[in-house]
Amino acid sequence: MTHPLSAAGPWLLAAALVGTAGPAPARAQAQAQAQAEPQLPREGGSPLPAPGAGIFQSGQNPLLGGVPSGQATPGTLALSLADAVARGLARNLGIVLGEQARLSAAGGRWQALSGVLPSAALRISQAREEINLQEFGFPVPPGESPIIGPFDVSAVHLGVSLPVFDYAAIQGARAGGAAEAAAGHSFQDVRDLVVYTVSSLYLQAVTASARIDAARAQLATAQALYDRAATMKQAGIVAGIEVLRAQVQLQSQQQRVIFYENERAKARLALVRAIGLPLAQEVQLTDQGSYVPAEAATLESALQLAYQSREDLQAALALVRAAEASRQAAIGTGLPSVRVNADIGRSSNAWDSLLGTYAVTAAVTVPLFQGGRVHGRLLQADAQLQQQRAQVEDLRARIEFEVRSALLDVRAADERVGVARTAADLADEQLVQAQDRFGAGVASNIEVVQAQEALATATENYISALFAHNLAKLSLARATGTAAEWRGVRGGAPSTTGQDGRR
Repeated sequence: MTHPLSAAGPWLLAAALVGTAGPAPARAQAQAQAQAEPQLPREGGSPLPAPGAGIFQSGQNPLLGGVPSGQATPGTLALSLADAVARGLARNLGIVLGEQARLSAAGGRWQALSGVLPSAALRISQAREEINLQEFGFPVPPGESPIIGPFDVSAVHLGVSLPVFDYAAIQGARAGGAAEAAAGHSFQDVRDLVVYTVSSLYLQAVTASARIDAARAQLATAQALYDRAATMKQAGIVAGIEVLRAQVQLQSQQQRVIFYENERAKARLALVRAIGLPLAQEVQLTDQGSYVPAEAATLESALQLAYQSREDLQAALALVRAAEASRQAAIGTGLPSVRVNADIGRSSNAWDSLLGTYAVTAAVTVPLFQGGRVHGRLLQADAQLQQQRAQVEDLRARIEFEVRSALLDVRAADERVGVARTAADLADEQLVQAQDRFGAGVASNIEVVQAQEALATATENYISALFAHNLAKLSLARATGTAAEWRGVRGGAPSTTGQDGRR
């Protein structure tokens, strides 16, 4: 007999593939980027950040994959966050695998349900036989052959089997139904994870665009400062070292532009792949990152919402019910069962002379000794039940951990945005004053270069803080099971230019 919990097998496989038991690689990578230590200005040019390779190389995670449909369209496709999420919910690989796992679990439920439903079969046969009378105990006169035949047998029979009472089959059907329910909750959790993954990829692409805008603004400033230094040298106001220093800064900014353009292209590729668009499709992100304070939420209310809304917890509780029914099914294999069988047909030695026959049997089967099979199945079912209960308790603790961590991140990110915004404004003012001092001949270009680096660092810190803030709100929505309702990137783009377009 198939183990009643076997119907949960495809769901468990899908859960392992999509990472419902832990943070997806996209989430871990995004959090690592958002929570990175703020940059400090360095004289002589800040080093470029390391490429965000982690999220783009996690090729084994189905949530980062998609099933492309159609061909790339000419021109640029306008893509909002809502559009990206809708496409992800239709074409993301995690959705496709989760849907098939859910259908497989439904098939397992029907298999388990067949044990309590009647079965019927129609049998049509044509046979040519010879029989030995002595085989059946009929006496044969001496000298005569015990063989009769050959002769023909034509028959049409309808066989029906009805389980009147089979406790093991009843509990097996319950286990199959609970496993199907678990697969349904798991599929909904996969949808939430897809919303989280696509939204975080969209956020990263938006942040990459903000970084390239800032880098281009800084490049324009560096070009203007280089031109001013060259003009002042020709006029004999400054030494040639000032021009060289400005040229080094200009080339440093050119490297930043090249680097961030490449990072933006990879971020958009990752987003396009996750939502099932052709990789050659050009997209324009219409929703830009902005600062919108998070709604105040207490720990108690967030935890209550999470315990009610998290689909992975509901799936785990359904698997506990399946394990309980499986244990009862193991007990039922040692209990009596009642079954009624009927065979109704017509048979003869030719099709034109069929005569009616029937047989009805009611049987009570009482297991007496099964060689320890019932005891072995009960031990397995007990172990399965304890495992599922332990996983539920661990999941409750993990949900609380995620909610607490997300609330801490939201509060910290909110404060960080305010500090980073003030620092960026101060750095912009510092650069203005440094340029004025250099133009007046009361300071060297070193002060301007340092102010440029301070501004570049402050701008990067602000962009990172804004990304961390939006990601923290998204993580809190995921932790409370409301990721599908998150719309945290609507609004204007973060400012990357200051006075006279210098930032």
